[in-house]
Amino acid sequence: MSEHTENIQPGAAAYAAVARVMARYYEGLYHGDVELLAEVFHPGATYATASGGELLQLNLEAYFPVVSGRASPATRGEAYSYELTSIAFAGSHTALVRMRSAMLGKHFDDFLSLIKVDGQWRIIAKVFHFELEPTAEGT
Repeated sequence: MSEHTENIQPGAAAYAAVARVMARYYEGLYHGDVELLAEVFHPGATYATASGGELLQLNLEAYFPVVSGRASPATRGEAYSYELTSIAFAGSHTALVRMRSAMLGKHFDDFLSLIKVDGQWRIIAKVFHFELEPTAEGT
């Protein structure tokens, strides 16, 4: 491992800053607030999953209408709950967050890559897996 990366230990402030971005990200998803999501995503961000067996990859121009066009978890009366399972840093301007949540009938496992640009942490990539929640009949 290079000397340049092995000794970099982000401080509590870096973890807190990334955690705040994740809180705002979830808030935007929960309320279907694309204006808030636009604040936490980098304009060049990618959204991708292959949970359905085929690649689904969107830019923000295609992703935001999906969010705004559906009933939000808040309006559906769903629980407000997410878990940050890990935050890892590579240097002082790159972070990877693993977040778990459940909404809209699915359990999500998100890997969110963040970069720090102009002093602000922004999501540059959202790569995720989801599984459908079991129905009341147990399927």
